[in-house]
Amino acid sequence: MTTWANMNLQDSASPIMEQLIYFHDHALMIIIMILTMVIYMMILLFNNKFIDRQLLEGQMIEVAWTITPAIILIFIALPSLRLLYLMDEINSPSLTLKTIGHQWYWSYEYSDFLKTEFDSYMIPQTEMTINNFRLLDVDNRVTLPMNMFIRIIITAADVLHSWTIPSLGVKADATPGRLNQTSFLFNRPGVFYGQCSEICGANHSFMPIVIESVPINTFTDWIMNSSE
Repeated sequence: MTTWANMNLQDSASPIMEQLIYFHDHALMIIIMILTMVIYMMILLFNNKFIDRQLLEGQMIEVAWTITPAIILIFIALPSLRLLYLMDEINSPSLTLKTIGHQWYWSYEYSDFLKTEFDSYMIPQTEMTINNFRLLDVDNRVTLPMNMFIRIIITAADVLHSWTIPSLGVKADATPGRLNQTSFLFNRPGVFYGQCSEICGANHSFMPIVIESVPINTFTDWIMNSSE
């Protein structure tokens, strides 16, 4: 992967992540315009010889450089507040997945189905195949349907963990004795990778997350086979 590709966000797999990327670009353009204007004014100040020793105040310019940043902050704050509301809203989920963080693996339970639960461990390097990603692939992937609103309930059995999938724009803490929840929706099929984002001990780097997004018919077949 090139250096430029490493500087970008991962390709989105959910509407929320698309909105996060749009907001990132929106804020970046505002920062670039501010930086350009500041550099331009600094160059003008360095290169002119206009000196006014009698200048004691400039009320108009002081008003301008107070109001202008406030207006710019409004253009950043409004999309940000909208995004925060959308990320926190959970409205009639079609499916609920429970995730439990352990040292150092994840357990998953499909709350809407009977006897559908499993542990997900990282595949050791000695057991990897040519199709596996080092330190990212697991023995049991989470399979979820696309184009369905999914709620995930997150907790931990021992210490703090953090369930994170960058492509979905999802990051939620797994706290012992507490249930946190968030939601997402896949808008395309694929396999998406994440990792624990909370320093949870010696093997913190070895508890990856893998989610496979599939059509609803494929998910139905998978869940029926898993429940047997």
